Amino acid sequence: MQEIYADLHIHIGSACGGQPVKVTASRKLNFQNILQESLYRKGLNLVGIIDSASPLVINDIEDLLDKGIMEELPEGGVKYQDKLFIILGSEIESREENGGQAHYLAYFPFLSQIKEFSQLLGNYITNINLSSQACRLTGREILNIVDELGGLLIPAHAFTPHKSFYGRCFSGYREVFSDEEWEKIPAIELGLSADTHLADFLSELAGKSFLSNSDAHSLGKIAREYNKMRLEDINFKEFKLALQRKKGRCITYNYGLDPRLGKYYSSYCLHCQKTVPLTGGERCSLCGSQKIIMGVKDRIINISKRNKSISPPWRPPYVHQIPLADVPGVGKKTLNKLLKSFGTEMEIIHQSGVNELSELVGTRIAGNIDKARSGKASIEPGGGGVYGKVMG
Repeated sequence: MQEIYADLHIHIGSACGGQPVKVTASRKLNFQNILQESLYRKGLNLVGIIDSASPLVINDIEDLLDKGIMEELPEGGVKYQDKLFIILGSEIESREENGGQAHYLAYFPFLSQIKEFSQLLGNYITNINLSSQACRLTGREILNIVDELGGLLIPAHAFTPHKSFYGRCFSGYREVFSDEEWEKIPAIELGLSADTHLADFLSELAGKSFLSNSDAHSLGKIAREYNKMRLEDINFKEFKLALQRKKGRCITYNYGLDPRLGKYYSSYCLHCQKTVPLTGGERCSLCGSQKIIMGVKDRIINISKRNKSISPPWRPPYVHQIPLADVPGVGKKTLNKLLKSFGTEMEIIHQSGVNELSELVGTRIAGNIDKARSGKASIEPGGGGVYGKVMG
């Protein structure tokens, strides 16, 4: 067995020809640049590129395969330079029967399957070239399509107030899925404003693996959240076994932001224009207004059927971390200096000692890095679409 680092929600800002894919993402975020950044700066072993159903991106993938830069694996997945492995995926926005919208991540073993998925989805999406477009299908209908094609489906950023499974649409899975259908979903993605402690307030998630992914909209945001996985080899088959926790494969650690740093951790009153505690379930405690954006913490407590978080014995640790680029004192020059010395961000975070860091960047910045990677930094909570702040 080997342990590897994986970020399984990375967007494509544009195709290699410059055509837009994810409109809100950086144009530098194309397939080739993601591979370079993930391997040589971040130090990842496995990435999920979730705009791979766009025909523009499919053309880029086929070009890289034809040139021998990438290679498709018999067990599913794609290999880049024998060091980085790619899971091809798609983010889809549903239209649920109750009027809600939720985002789902679909992962497929082979390019042929995601091409077929793209062709099918084109019947329900106005512009299949663009990422995360509104789809005239419910989550149940999307699950059935993905399952028939041999893929996996999981709810994306499952608790955020906008366009998510629990945050926007449902209080429980039975509102959309049967028990049999729910069993086909091996995991949920936590999102930047949630962690294991918060998610495990919901008893129905006791059988699901949790993924902590970056949802990167720029190259620098890749691996701001990531997972450590135990696999025999790196391919789609092993990835699926890890999510299902079968044959010794599993997620061994989740690494991610303290939820208080997320944009939607705290509830936000649109009248007061500030984050506020709630009273009576859905009212601002300061002005009584119901014009609020309910934060992830309040939403989870609101829909939970129990008053405490209970994690199953097998649940891996969730380690609160702050990305290196967000650590006080670590600017672009300092980060490049660290990378030149240690190799990748994973090596800086997981292998460098405080004394080694101090010799290179001084005791103050070394101390900030150590606090950032161990969850000890001071934080001002975020909410209402504004990220929290690292105070030091």
